[in-house]
Amino acid sequence: MSVYLDHAASAPLRPEARDAWLAASELVGNASSVHGAGQAVRRSLEDSRERVARALDCDPIEVVFTSGGTESVNLAVKGLWWARPEATVAVVLPDGEHHATLDTVGWLAEAQGALVRPVSLTAEGGIPPAAFHEALEGAALATALVANNEVGTVSPVADLAAAAAAADVPLHLDAVGAVPHLPVPFATLRGAHRGAGGLVAVSVSGHKVGAPVGTGALVVSRHARLSALHHGGGQQRGLRSGTQDVAGAAALAVALEATSAERDLQAPRLRALAEHLRDGIRRIVPGAEFLGAESERLPGHVHVLFPDAAGETLLFLLDQRGVHVSTGSACQAGVTEPSHVVLALGRDERAARSVLRLSLGRTSTAADVERFLAALPEAYARAAASSARGGSRS
Repeated sequence: MSVYLDHAASAPLRPEARDAWLAASELVGNASSVHGAGQAVRRSLEDSRERVARALDCDPIEVVFTSGGTESVNLAVKGLWWARPEATVAVVLPDGEHHATLDTVGWLAEAQGALVRPVSLTAEGGIPPAAFHEALEGAALATALVANNEVGTVSPVADLAAAAAAADVPLHLDAVGAVPHLPVPFATLRGAHRGAGGLVAVSVSGHKVGAPVGTGALVVSRHARLSALHHGGGQQRGLRSGTQDVAGAAALAVALEATSAERDLQAPRLRALAEHLRDGIRRIVPGAEFLGAESERLPGHVHVLFPDAAGETLLFLLDQRGVHVSTGSACQAGVTEPSHVVLALGRDERAARSVLRLSLGRTSTAADVERFLAALPEAYARAAASSARGGSRS
């Protein structure tokens, strides 16, 4: 039996989300149709929207269903940019963001003339509120991760949202990796701010919480100025035209509800498993270094720098033993790159190629941890020997 320690990449499908998807998929009709069948589908869709809104602490009208986190990020960042006052061109972008955001902002800079204002991370992967606040002056928009998807460090989002409100700059939060473990209460974080600035958008993805791949949502404040990526029937406040995925919405609603209900029980369990994992790694590889914040970290994240061993080699050797982990770095066209997050922490390229991300979730068990620890000694010894022979690019 294999061991899955890559929940941050994608969580196992929840049976209740699968059942909700199947039940909703049997409904016949288009939610935009005015006949009885269409209106029955509409009622199912809007029920799902209300349930998602409760889980994310927002109004139902503020929930825009999407195909997942990447689309949500693109809609938020590009939409805010296109709706900005023309005189503002700066985008505040902390280092170490997810590639969905980095590549979107990079495209805006190259094709649309955006001026990127980077914010350096702390050595633990945090976003310094003072530096973030300073970068906001006169900016068109800002974006930030709620929690770093590689090292798991949780951002001071209340401070970031307050800074954006004070500067009247619209802020998008990427909560894709955080929502499985942390509440991200939109209305609470937005506070009393009623302008077009402050926290105006939050991205979530279904497959991170046990809904099917291809589901997601963007929370968009009713006060936000946001342009659509594409146009058509004007559905969802005109922000995302097209026939809506009723079955996907139902599955997402169920998965978010279940996630919200179990967080308080899962968090201490995952912290204990993660600590057991760290203790075992320290025992087997005394020189291993754990990156990310010590306390303000997602409970199931363990990000390890293994000295003298390439992360991609370790991943391959562990995979041969049926233990599935991640390097946490981008892989494009089959070429594994050094972790841009580790580089953003001030580490060199060698370190950025020597990391593994182990991420636990609701189905993780102590037996999974033991299987990993049992496979690690041989895998590390072989990976280190390969590096010593020059067999890796670390």
